[in-house]
Amino acid sequence: MTFMKIRQLLNHVAYFYICRVFLLIQLISIISFITWLNDCCLSEKYAVRCHIHSMLLATVAYIVSILGIILMYIWYTPQPSCLLNIFFITWTLVLLQLMTSVSLHPKISAGFLTPGFMGLYVVFLCWSAIRSEPPDDKCLRKSEASRDWLTIISFVVAVLAIVIATFSTGIDSKCFQFKKDETQDEDAVPYGFGFFHLVFATGAMYFAMLLTGWNYHHPMKKWTIDVGWTSTWVRIVNEWLAVCVYLWMLVAPIVWKNRQVEQPA
Repeated sequence: MTFMKIRQLLNHVAYFYICRVFLLIQLISIISFITWLNDCCLSEKYAVRCHIHSMLLATVAYIVSILGIILMYIWYTPQPSCLLNIFFITWTLVLLQLMTSVSLHPKISAGFLTPGFMGLYVVFLCWSAIRSEPPDDKCLRKSEASRDWLTIISFVVAVLAIVIATFSTGIDSKCFQFKKDETQDEDAVPYGFGFFHLVFATGAMYFAMLLTGWNYHHPMKKWTIDVGWTSTWVRIVNEWLAVCVYLWMLVAPIVWKNRQVEQPA
């Protein structure tokens, strides 16, 4: 009896806390990489060389994002009664427009590259969320062959995202520091052992929850991964949180600058 209680407690902690920590680390890592890439393209050293490439990448990102939204409307809203899927897809389109508008604001001027890549990310999260809906839902098409291939693709992409987030945040843990040190020791290593193992452990627990359907014991067919309403809402909330974090990273420098100006000398 005691063992079962301990097991239930560990499952509760893994679901409500540890997995959410990894999702937050993952989206911050991806957003930090996107903003770092944009800063490199906008820097004086690479501005002339990367201007055409960055505009081309941004254009491709927007085309793929819009195409993905159109395909989701075609595939996952076969009936007008699919209000939830219509809401998910439409809200993703609104978020894409919001990120673009904020990024192009004169006080921010972040360009098209970051909102384009963020558009790809949120469209992928929306697609993954809808794909995680139970297979008996009337708004999902019952093409088994295509579902198998899409399941394999989504599984591979999820594994790559987890691996990249684990190693990138473990190596470059400075993106999570609120205050950066001005001076560093010459012998200091550019990564933190403890933080790397923390990210790796939370990533392993998150992936275990995916394979077990978030431990909700709902029926899952063979070769199905991360299927159920819990998985759907986890991914949707992760999408919305990613947009909030991205917008805050754009607006935060202006907010802090205004606060410093308003403070008396």
